[in-house]
Amino acid sequence: MSVYVYGITRAAVTLPAGLRGLGDPPARVRTLVAGPLAAVVSAAPERLRARRRDLQAHQDVLLAVAACGPMLPSRFAVVAADEDAVRDRLRAGSDSWPAALDQVAGRVEMNLKAITVESGLADLLREDPALRQLRQEVRRRPGYDASIRLGEAVMAGLRRRAAAGAEQAITALAGLAEATQPGPEVEGCVRNISFLVAAERAAGFRTAVEGLAARLAGQVELRLTGPLPCYSFSALRAAAGV
Repeated sequence: MSVYVYGITRAAVTLPAGLRGLGDPPARVRTLVAGPLAAVVSAAPERLRARRRDLQAHQDVLLAVAACGPMLPSRFAVVAADEDAVRDRLRAGSDSWPAALDQVAGRVEMNLKAITVESGLADLLREDPALRQLRQEVRRRPGYDASIRLGEAVMAGLRRRAAAGAEQAITALAGLAEATQPGPEVEGCVRNISFLVAAERAAGFRTAVEGLAARLAGQVELRLTGPLPCYSFSALRAAAGV
């Protein structure tokens, strides 16, 4: 029978009583143990789709387990053929995953996205003489092509301003984190980056982001998500085939 895999933890970790995961009705969550490691699993749903309900159930399990001990989370929809396949993968990871669990123990992920602020045009024009000159030329000789060039130049300038503001924020926040990990490109964002933060410092990290967001509001918009399971710092990214 196929097995849904939420992630990897230590064999000694005890799951919360009555923990349920994906499925309709929600399946019982349990562990499969091999040596010092355990996979957190449940029966795989027959029809697995990225519905909001199932995505939330997946994350709820990860957060519940992480509250009991370190957790290397799997991405959504990792399914193994059977329990033996899961145990084989645990044995294969027995050399590296214990150290990865040590890295995330007592820590959470905080994700920061830095977004271009289009309302910063006035500041951009004050700072960029070449852009001011281009706008004046377009006003003197308006036309479709000239307007396109101006629009592209404005957007490029706003992205540069936002990127500079993002770097200021990241530099300030790096001292509050134990590690950072760049994320994939996201449309509209100039930076997408995750921070590994001690759980007891997560509230202070959020306060620091709020202060930076206020200070840099005309330059870049900062959006923080977290605390999250430590997706970006999980050794399981290379093990999606468990």
